[in-house]
Amino acid sequence: MQYRMLLTVALVLAGCNNAEEPATTAAAAVAAGPTLPVAQLERARNATARYHDVRKAIADGYVDINVVRPNMGRHFLKEGLVDGTFDPEHPELLVYSPDANGKLQLVAVEYAVPLALSATAPEGFEGSADTWVPDVQFPLWTLHAWVWSPNPAGIFSPMNSRVP
Repeated sequence: MQYRMLLTVALVLAGCNNAEEPATTAAAAVAAGPTLPVAQLERARNATARYHDVRKAIADGYVDINVVRPNMGRHFLKEGLVDGTFDPEHPELLVYSPDANGKLQLVAVEYAVPLALSATAPEGFEGSADTWVPDVQFPLWTLHAWVWSPNPAGIFSPMNSRVP
């Protein structure tokens, strides 16, 4: 129960967009921006917890697509999930970053919808806190959720300055 409360506070604080003046309470964090879909984010965390071991992600069909972007990490894709459907518990991509010893650490989940299936940003998490980004290089709408690594730019920001 204490873990759930700490997770909720952490998710709320991670959603703050002003890293210069962090909120000192969960209430202040909520007042600073849109309300985060905490229950859905917790479902995403619970569903992907087993993927801290990258071997389990590979065994479940996620493939290293050799896309490594600064402040984003290494992307593993499960191609069978790439469709027009958003499901918080089944992210199309898992994002990893190496720790100090070079071991890959799960830092985020990423959702993807082909641009050809949606002329506008897809419906995602409840509320208005998430921001889908059109990626013309891969023709996908993408949405990061930094559920495993704090992001000073916000939980749904595509880039995370804490990830090399």
